[in-house]
This record gives sequence, structure tokens and C-alpha cells, in this order.
Amino acid sequence: MTRETARTPRGGKGYESAVACGPGRPALADRPLLSFVEAVKVMALFKVLANDTRIRLLHHLVRSGEATVTDLAKTLGMKPQAVSNQLVRLSDTGMLQSRREGNNVFYRVVNGCVSPLLDLALCLMADEGGGSAKGCT
Repeated sequence: MTRETARTPRGGKGYESAVACGPGRPALADRPLLSFVEAVKVMALFKVLANDTRIRLLHHLVRSGEATVTDLAKTLGMKPQAVSNQLVRLSDTGMLQSRREGNNVFYRVVNGCVSPLLDLALCLMADEGGGSAKGCT
């Protein structure tokens, strides 16, 4: 995974961000202001992510690479049908893909932005305490 330093506008504190989402993407500060439609799409994505089960599922899939619905259900202490319902919501965003092998359905993260997004969320939480978390600055 390549890394590049993103600029923070107005002389603010810089941070390092992973460029797993796609090479050649301009830094956020260099992009035009989001349109109303783009902002609504981002809001809808964050609504999908605003669920503790879906966040835990994503984290487990990032850590394991791939897992079955049954494995995910056991890990999270949930029923397979409930896990499957949440995985469908995540799959609809294009973050996940599935493959069937016999009676098992395996899920994996296919969007390279998922891992850095979760990592940045953890970084933001660590920064809430006033100190900067290791690797976040």
C-alpha cells in the first residue's frame, strides 16, 4: 500500500492518509466543494456505516480477509440471518463481494478505502482525549 501526506488547509496539523482508494486522487483540500447531490450520497454512506454491527463486520473482514456468514455470526454472537441482512446492506454499497462455495457464502472487503476509513475513525476517537494517537499525525 502506498502512502502520501495529505495537506491540511490553513496551516492546520497535517496527517498521513493511505491512498488505497485509488492512485492519483487529489488531496481532499484540492477538490472542489461537494455538490448537494454528492453531500447527500456521502450522508447516505455514513448512515449505512452508522451501525455497530456493520462496523464490527467490516473490521473482522479487514482482519481476516474473508469469512463465511456462519463464522461472522459466531464471532459477533449473532444469528446467521441477522448477519446476512447486515452484509447485504454493506454489499449494496460496493464495499463487499461474496462468493458461494457449496452451502457457504464467503464475504470479503473489495473497496480499498474501507480499511483506512476504519483506521481514521479509530484515530479520531483516540484524538478525542486531547492527545494524539500513535500513527494518526
